[in-house]
Amino acid sequence: MKLRWPPPVVMDAILVAASMFDVFVNVHVDESAPLAWALTAAVALMLRRHWPLLTFLLTLPSALVSSAIFASLTALYTLATVTRRRALLVLCGVAFTLCYVPPWPGPQIDLTEPATYVSLAYTVTTAAAPLFLGQLVQARHDLSTRLREISEARDHERLLTDQTVLAKERAQLAREMHDVVSHQVSLIAVQAGALQVDAPNEIVKQTAERIRRLSVQTLDELRHMVDVLRAAGSRRTELTPQPSLHDLQRLVASSAIRADLDANLPDDLPPTIQRAVYRTVQEALTNVRKHAPGAAASVRIRRAADLVQVTVTNGPPTRKTVPLPSARYGLIGLRERAALLNGSFRWGPTTEGGYQVHLELPIDGTP
Repeated sequence: MKLRWPPPVVMDAILVAASMFDVFVNVHVDESAPLAWALTAAVALMLRRHWPLLTFLLTLPSALVSSAIFASLTALYTLATVTRRRALLVLCGVAFTLCYVPPWPGPQIDLTEPATYVSLAYTVTTAAAPLFLGQLVQARHDLSTRLREISEARDHERLLTDQTVLAKERAQLAREMHDVVSHQVSLIAVQAGALQVDAPNEIVKQTAERIRRLSVQTLDELRHMVDVLRAAGSRRTELTPQPSLHDLQRLVASSAIRADLDANLPDDLPPTIQRAVYRTVQEALTNVRKHAPGAAASVRIRRAADLVQVTVTNGPPTRKTVPLPSARYGLIGLRERAALLNGSFRWGPTTEGGYQVHLELPIDGTP
């Protein structure tokens, strides 16, 4: 469990109280001058975080004229934790030693007495202890800062590595899309164009023309996607124009199925809502073509209070269904898009053997 220190103000109050107790124990009330300096040293500890050197200088007289040295040692420790000037720390340690060494001031110190050297060693040790402890705390803080910087640098390096891997994967995907998918779509467009020219009747010609147009449109979108993937975050790539409600009529008309559009929505809806409506209708009509050939579909788009409601319903297929691969990612993607806009999306079969998808979005829904 990590030790939590009290707030700075509380810690300073504790140190001042401890210093006051030191004065109460070591200074007699009749000693006016030592008592005044000792109390001054205790109160000066409130300044130690902002002016550590000044605080230490204010506590020195107390060490000189009395035995109340707690404030001086605390100020010396605080100075050692914040300054990197070793010469200043040594000078302050020597100053404290000279002020506190007994019996100073007083009779001449007798250098022939062993007790003098014992007292001097004790005083030097007393002065050195807060200095070394303060430097140790400073070194620990520097080490923690350095370790944090190293950790951040490693996280940044890991992020760059991940981005490099993603860039390689995007480049590989872009190559695959260009070399395989785009090539096959190009062949579809070319063959549909040839069929359109040599079609034996008008129905086949119209179908071939529609296939060619959709193939060309798909090829353009694929090429833009390849450009986006190749950019891989190195530069901003403009997105293709996003669909809106104005494009719904064209979408239904080019769906190659019998579809009835009944839309009653204002044109000033947020762009995210318009895109969600468009993508829902697009995916629903695509699924009708794939899984219910020959079926008719109805698209109903309404505004009810503060909700936009989209319902696409189709009947049962009238022609043989050709098995096509499907992972339902389109429907799952629509549900995720609706959830991002604080809406709901449902799909399922109808009692008549058809299928229905239903989207509800709040008009003020934001991703």
